[in-house]
Amino acid sequence: MKKDIHPKNYRLVVFKDMSNGETFTARSTVHTKDTVTMDDGKEYPLVKLEISDTSHPFYTGKRKLVDSTGRVDKFMNKYKKHYENRKKKNQQ
Repeated sequence: MKKDIHPKNYRLVVFKDMSNGETFTARSTVHTKDTVTMDDGKEYPLVKLEISDTSHPFYTGKRKLVDSTGRVDKFMNKYKKHYENRKKKNQQ
């Protein structure tokens, strides 16, 4: 293994899913200007996410995700035939 290739400035960072408000804390080296005060009274750097495992359709089981830019809907429309053919195969 190579020495000194990993960063040494890991710290606790709060990640917030902006689509549903869920937060989680993890160790990270990400740089951010935003901060948030958590329930323990400490202030942590804040990273805002558009989507996480609490709002992603794969993990939630929901088929459609409302997205402000419409990227998910465009993807679903583009691959609609493939999805329908796959569904028919699974029913047989």
